[in-house]
Amino acid sequence: MILLSRPGRDLIAPLMTLAAAAVLTATVAAAQNLDAGKSPQKLFADGCATCHRSPRGLAKGRFSLTLSWFLKDHYATSSDTAKALAAYLEAVDTPSPRAAAKRGANRSAPRPAKPLQSH
Repeated sequence: MILLSRPGRDLIAPLMTLAAAAVLTATVAAAQNLDAGKSPQKLFADGCATCHRSPRGLAKGRFSLTLSWFLKDHYATSSDTAKALAAYLEAVDTPSPRAAAKRGANRSAPRPAKPLQSH
């Protein structure tokens, strides 16, 4: 049995390889970091402000490393973005002015002594 070759059959393998390379290149090009170059304030505004009104108190005294890991695993697109956002959240992790004034007022005023009760 003699197999006759059809014109173009020898071009199928190279064309398939070229098509696969084009698809892979397009996929890699689409996987870029859209958060690169944004300030931490902008990152918070774009990704966190939907659920959180303010960045204040979100760090809650956590260690920078654990906060950065948490952000990377759940919210940030890269470790650099997570570190920048963690540093920002730590920098603004102070109580609100009203809460600080309230705590300061409670601490500065001495408490009255309880009256002794005799039975």
